[in-house]
Amino acid sequence: MNSISNSACYYATKQEGKDNHLVIHFMYDRMTYIEVKDGSRLVVPDNPTIGYIEGDGIGPDITKTTIQVVNSALEAAYNDSRSIEWKKILAGDEAMETTGKHLPQESLDELKRCIVSMKGPLTTPIGEGFRSLNVTLRQYFDLYANIRPIKYFPGVPCPVVHPENVNMVIFRENTEDVYSGIEWRYDSEEAKKLRNYLNTEFGVKLTDDTGIGIKPISRFRSTRLVRKALNFAVDNSRKSVTLVHKGNIMKYTEGAFKDWGYQVAENEFKSKIVREEDYLKNKEEFKDKIVVKDRITDNMFQQVLTRTGEYDVIATTNLNGDYLSDAIAAQVGGIGLAPGGNVGDIHAIFEAVHGTAPKYAGLDLANPTSLLLSASMMLTYIGWKEASKVMEDAITQCYKEKKVTQDIARLIGIKELKCSEFGQEVIKRMVSS
Repeated sequence: MNSISNSACYYATKQEGKDNHLVIHFMYDRMTYIEVKDGSRLVVPDNPTIGYIEGDGIGPDITKTTIQVVNSALEAAYNDSRSIEWKKILAGDEAMETTGKHLPQESLDELKRCIVSMKGPLTTPIGEGFRSLNVTLRQYFDLYANIRPIKYFPGVPCPVVHPENVNMVIFRENTEDVYSGIEWRYDSEEAKKLRNYLNTEFGVKLTDDTGIGIKPISRFRSTRLVRKALNFAVDNSRKSVTLVHKGNIMKYTEGAFKDWGYQVAENEFKSKIVREEDYLKNKEEFKDKIVVKDRITDNMFQQVLTRTGEYDVIATTNLNGDYLSDAIAAQVGGIGLAPGGNVGDIHAIFEAVHGTAPKYAGLDLANPTSLLLSASMMLTYIGWKEASKVMEDAITQCYKEKKVTQDIARLIGIKELKCSEFGQEVIKRMVSS
């Protein structure tokens, strides 16, 4: 069931009702896609088609290993009752070589049809060339929440004294702020016109060598991001949600994000939340509530280091979330161990958060943990939590036993595993459990 066939097949389901009859469903290419009901509810078959983009550089190595591990996790959790039909989708360098485009429309159409997909790292040129494919995918499918759970794995060398206190989930707005890409080069006609307009209409004087970027932050996009973070906190019994912003300086963008966040919390989650100032007055009375608080960005970088255990779910704007998620990941060993999911109201793409590391491409040396954990997130997203737990428990056990790839092995002075070997060690621990 884990390979794709070109032949037609069928399956039967029992139809509820007085006749109690069987309904025969015909499928071609063995594709059974996830469906959407009531606008946002996913209906997941027992063998859904999941799209995957291998990615560039080390992408093929870590993707191959991840698919093997996921398949084994499904077998360990469900025997033969659930499986994934993996659908390869072209993007990046491979797509360019094959189709002449880095992200062909056919790939976008297939990602749309799959609903849920997994992605390896894709190359993004710095300063010139085509726009980031990652950003393009997020905006095309309106994947407005970049979700990054970060926690410590025992045995991983870390730069802080108590990395075990890190257990945070970051919800980063994924479609506006710097990701809207509104900017003009300093010597462009657009920049000249805008500098002149700002000077004439608002008295804002900028020198002629000034490039201009616009930072849009909207109420609609801010509130839906905070709403998703609050829903996650409620569903997963988390203790707090912190709104991170630079509202002391940027009052009508960053500050507005904070204000709109509090409004969502108080208007839509009133019975479940409490503001920090009220909680501190009577902790016993509000011990079962989710504490909603806010922190200024620069202070938050200090707080996650010095008062780590006080932070749980974080909701923030795009650029703040970019910095903060990598900084927190560094506390537990780096972004190679951090998963990521880009999630909208319907579609979701789960990805490795690190880069392509081209010098390791094809050498079977890369650490697949980021993509493995992202795939685990994906399984949770489609409701297959048992398989997700099997995966994460096995990965944790590998790190406890110092079964690690070269990036970690060199720090602790032990023999490293190849990417594929690490995957096999994870699979062994699934079987034994």
